[in-house]
Amino acid sequence: VNRLQRLAPINSISQELVRFDTQALQNPEISGVAYQQGELAGYEVREYLLEKWHRICAYCGAQHVPLKIEHIQPKSRSGSNRVSNLTLACRSCNQRKGNQPIEVFLAHQPERLRRIQAQAKAPLRDAAAVNATRWALFEQLKATGVPVTTGSGSQTKYNRQRLGIPKTHALDAACVGQLTALHGWNIPTLAIKATGRGCYQRTRLNRFGFPRGYLIREKRVKGFQTGDRVIAEVPKGKKAGTHLGRVAVRASGRFNLQTATGLVQGISHRHCRVLQRADGYGYAFTPTQTEAARPVG
Repeated sequence: VNRLQRLAPINSISQELVRFDTQALQNPEISGVAYQQGELAGYEVREYLLEKWHRICAYCGAQHVPLKIEHIQPKSRSGSNRVSNLTLACRSCNQRKGNQPIEVFLAHQPERLRRIQAQAKAPLRDAAAVNATRWALFEQLKATGVPVTTGSGSQTKYNRQRLGIPKTHALDAACVGQLTALHGWNIPTLAIKATGRGCYQRTRLNRFGFPRGYLIREKRVKGFQTGDRVIAEVPKGKKAGTHLGRVAVRASGRFNLQTATGLVQGISHRHCRVLQRADGYGYAFTPTQTEAARPVG
């Protein structure tokens, strides 16, 4: 927050103070009848599944379509409502699977079957981490001196759906807390991603712990460091043109450049010019209007 205050005037902060009920995620029937039949019945489990399965159909990978909660092991075959037995499926896959065991339904897709089974058993450590850190984060935000308000995850979703706003990380943040209107949301958004500053370990190890390769001892090569944002103007050759992105340095002086469209390898340092030194963060503008609204959001 202190860093962002140097980039833009921040007058207030809204925090989504979410608490995951890990018992309800493990076994929805554990709660009382009033809880299960309330206005948000099933909301927490559904939202958790949307994040866990990346808002796509687990069976065919379809995106931006209505998704149904799917029992991996059908209830008619003793399947439970535990979150480890739930996934998301589009209407077509949901109907085709019916009450078949997943091993039968995906008999000809063994790789997808293994992936789904492994992902379904993933522990709830992410939900536990949110529960453990939410109040510490709240206190740290208050320490900045900026007024802080809080809101629930259901309130964020309600605001977004009421105002007809697409599901993106940036717009979700803008919909946290009390909100009557949101103007100018259909504009490019500055996305800031923590990339780190590299690591001290200069020796790569194999799975047995033996050295398999060594990194250069100096992080800076020809005045450049991995993570610097650079522009490369290549006059001729297969890579001729202007490339903009984060650089990965090589001792040879021929660098790799990660651009918005992909990786460009083997660009000479002579064609590169630093735009911003590596500071542990990556910056990019994302056009929000191109990010389609997800009906399941």
